[in-house]
Amino acid sequence: MKIVAQIKEPVAQEMELFESKFRESMTSKVALLNRITHYIVNRKGKQMRPMFVFLTAKLLNNGEVNERTYRGASVIELIHTATLVHDDVVDESNKRRGFFSINALWKNKIAVLVGDYLLSKGLLLSIDNGDFDLLRIISVAVREMSEGELLQIEKARRLDITEDVYYDIIRQKTATLIAACCGLGACSVKPESDDVETFRKFGELCGMAFQIKDDLFDYGNERIGKPTGIDIKEQKMTLPLIYALNHCSKKEKSWVINSIKNHNKNKTRVKEVIAFVKAKGGLDYAVATMLAYRDEALSLLQTYPESEYRSALELMVNYVVERDK
Repeated sequence: MKIVAQIKEPVAQEMELFESKFRESMTSKVALLNRITHYIVNRKGKQMRPMFVFLTAKLLNNGEVNERTYRGASVIELIHTATLVHDDVVDESNKRRGFFSINALWKNKIAVLVGDYLLSKGLLLSIDNGDFDLLRIISVAVREMSEGELLQIEKARRLDITEDVYYDIIRQKTATLIAACCGLGACSVKPESDDVETFRKFGELCGMAFQIKDDLFDYGNERIGKPTGIDIKEQKMTLPLIYALNHCSKKEKSWVINSIKNHNKNKTRVKEVIAFVKAKGGLDYAVATMLAYRDEALSLLQTYPESEYRSALELMVNYVVERDK
């Protein structure tokens, strides 16, 4: 958490003010809703997304942010929270960040309605203030996230994902929201400038690296440690696995696919699949790909003058690939 505190330092004041604005943006006349949103706000994560918004805006605007920046950060957080609430329903997950999920405490029907409420709050925050450029950025992200999830579900049934399809899925599922954060930050202070697209791309590259890092956790912490195999149990096609399947014999391929489809609850078999992926160089390939995304993101930042905001964003990119959870 020390690195996260370092990243947050240049925007600590903005993040504090954002907290209160964000709470405000969630309020409702319905007591049940307020109870649930209070529960959500008090169990927040590291808040990397608003940090991306503020750091980008300050980097481009001589250390200054404006009301649009705060609204952009609130919209992102409202929409992100809505997607998490809905995800927990879809995944039938009872835990979120170590606490009970909304659906575990209040059941699915209420969780879906709360997600819808947060989504509409986010959209209205932009509409009521005429931030249509910001609304476009976030709406594209929501559309892509839904498409990415559905594409993954469609392909997972057949276990025939190519590397290109995998990149499409993670770009839409994960990277698009981080891309939107950086694009929003830029657009809030420099609307219609080339910086909006540059930072959208920067966020996308960070998001790609972030998701590949998540894939690697399934094979144990870094390249040693205890493998988890959760993605294999859930029949998710990740980059190390796709690489291994593309670099093995027909016989090995049918064994792996059979293991994932029919023996994914068998701990020994899952361990054997993990060992196979490692032996075929799947992990090394995924690490190299992740670092290539990181380097491309860092090179985009090099075109901007040095500042504490640029340094914090560089730290953020490195944190994405070096984190241990």
